[in-house]
Amino acid sequence: MKTEIEVKFLNVNFNELRDELTRLGAKLEQPMRLMRRVIIEPPGLSAKDAFMRIRDEGNKVTFTYKQFTDHTAFSGVKEIEVVVSSFDDTVAILAAAGLSHKSFQESRRETWQLGNVEIVLDEWPWLHPYIEIEGTSEDDVMNAALLLGFEWSAAVFGSVTTAYQAQYPEGNASQLVNIEKVAFGEPIPNIISGQKEE
Repeated sequence: MKTEIEVKFLNVNFNELRDELTRLGAKLEQPMRLMRRVIIEPPGLSAKDAFMRIRDEGNKVTFTYKQFTDHTAFSGVKEIEVVVSSFDDTVAILAAAGLSHKSFQESRRETWQLGNVEIVLDEWPWLHPYIEIEGTSEDDVMNAALLLGFEWSAAVFGSVTTAYQAQYPEGNASQLVNIEKVAFGEPIPNIISGQKEE
């Protein structure tokens, strides 16, 4: 399995970041586009803190197995990923095999390349914008973060649920995978916001 080396920084002003990326000579690889994904989490995988994901990335469709080994570390995520030809057909194949998805999720993503690292600007429903910096070494990722002006003490590791939990500390972000539709324009569920039902 491949080890992901990545870090997140939350509550980012994308316009200021784009200006800085441009100043540093970064290359815009993919402009902001809508992405859609389904999450499949059979009991055997959830017990291993793992899940499968089918994601339409705009320019390709990927089928991924992700496993979290440490939610507080650079290299705490392992993954296996392949490119598939069809989002809908891959969803249908797994459903026919008894592996239906629990959650359909939307996000928006913009991708930049700065030297040896990839920088993605992410927008999710109900969440302040954040970025991920991913590279092949911890030094590359850390240097890129510092070059862009981020304080390392603000670094966050783990999946998008980490960002939700930081923004909604009274909520239960681990339940994101159980929300049927995480989409722009949908009302935020109480389980995420932490609001009590009336």
